[in-house]
Amino acid sequence: MLDQLKGLRTQALSELSEVDSLRGLELWRVRHLGKKSALIQILRSLATLPAEERRRAGAQANEVKTALESGLSEKERQLQEALLASPLKSRQLDVTLPGRPYPIGGLHPITQTINEICEIFGNMGFQTIEGPEVELEYYNFEALNIPPHHPAREMFATLWVETGGGEETTLLRTHTSPMQIRLMERERPPIRVIVPGRAYRYEATDATHESIFFQVEGLAVDTNITMADLKGTLLEFCRCLFGDERKVRFRCDYFPFVEPGAEMAIECLACAGAGCRLCGHSGWIEILGAGMVHPDVLARVGIDPDIYSGFAFGMGVERLPMLRYGVDDIRLFYNNDLRFLRQF
Repeated sequence: MLDQLKGLRTQALSELSEVDSLRGLELWRVRHLGKKSALIQILRSLATLPAEERRRAGAQANEVKTALESGLSEKERQLQEALLASPLKSRQLDVTLPGRPYPIGGLHPITQTINEICEIFGNMGFQTIEGPEVELEYYNFEALNIPPHHPAREMFATLWVETGGGEETTLLRTHTSPMQIRLMERERPPIRVIVPGRAYRYEATDATHESIFFQVEGLAVDTNITMADLKGTLLEFCRCLFGDERKVRFRCDYFPFVEPGAEMAIECLACAGAGCRLCGHSGWIEILGAGMVHPDVLARVGIDPDIYSGFAFGMGVERLPMLRYGVDDIRLFYNNDLRFLRQF
């Protein structure tokens, strides 16, 4: 057996010197140190030998195993070094070249627009606040003069949130207007705030509508506020965002929580008012609804409508960059196509 171990060592080390790849090294390991290798079989058969012979054979077998494992480690180190050095030798890697630049991330165009809106109104004295996206039905509808079964609820394709027994009904807010009530409940006039945030509607998407979108709500409450203040504030906002040359149109509209109500539209940039797919061939795109806060809404939160008045407005954020940059489909903002987003 001692002669067998000696021959096994000589043969294994000779084969190891010929190995030139990590794959070949693994095959060598399995052949000479694996569970079915001749060396392992010898080690398992030692128990059948007489005591004195078992001692000598065992010592020799362990010495062979140690030598093979040491040779395996050394050969693996040599092959790893050769693998790392090969690109340098073949000049496939030039370490003197500058590193590849990593692209720098940027803010999403909608986030950029919200930040700009907040800055414009901030310069006019408005504070920016946020509110919950999962809202109570009271704040989303009833406190805004939209009681159950009111026809105006048909405008809001609501996504309801299931609640346990005895809890108040909750929903995904359909607009950012509920923060008007929440703010006026805890603050007294003068109030000047804007509220950016997501709104949710259960409706089909098209070139100008999304089921999840961003709104910015605005509210001002003080003594002697009139419709002229509302119109002047919104005109100044459009001047800052779109420039002095952009045409603006106000028309009467109905919203339950304002009286009187109005809509403001901007001349379509894509067609310059001539009419196209983006503006529905009207030449105008509505960007917000507005009006004077309804006296009942003020009274509901404990503000005397005989002393105070206010205006409110709500705008869809996505339509602003659409107008500004001539984007003809709102869905492009949410397709996560970097070729589109990098333009902003």
